[in-house]
Amino acid sequence: QVQLVESGGGLVQAGGSLRLSCAASGRTFSSYGMGWFRQAPGKEREFVAVISRSVGSTYYGDSVKGRFTISRDNAKNTVYLQMNSLQPDAETVYYCAATTKFGSAHYVGDYGSWGQGTQVTVCS
Repeated sequence: QVQLVESGGGLVQAGGSLRLSCAASGRTFSSYGMGWFRQAPGKEREFVAVISRSVGSTYYGDSVKGRFTISRDNAKNTVYLQMNSLQPDAETVYYCAATTKFGSAHYVGDYGSWGQGTQVTVCS
């Protein structure tokens, strides 16, 4: 298991940007694919982005393509989510997660470790 702690959430105006961070501890960070999900109250957890464990291949959910960028720094055991052009529909709790699945992991069940979440609030 790997322990994950998100940070960087907060209040942003519509059209603005935020960068979320997720710090990992425990087993070797570079052996995990890392993903970001988000979940609004009463809704299912939604896939946002994933980055592979070593070569850094990325994949995005349709709703964030072109606006969000996932990246990782294996030396710092950290994964990031840069969010640009934020709109009110992006307001929710964002979670990072770790997977041992080889290849793209788009489903909640692909991930074995989760952070506690960080709130993003977008004001119009």
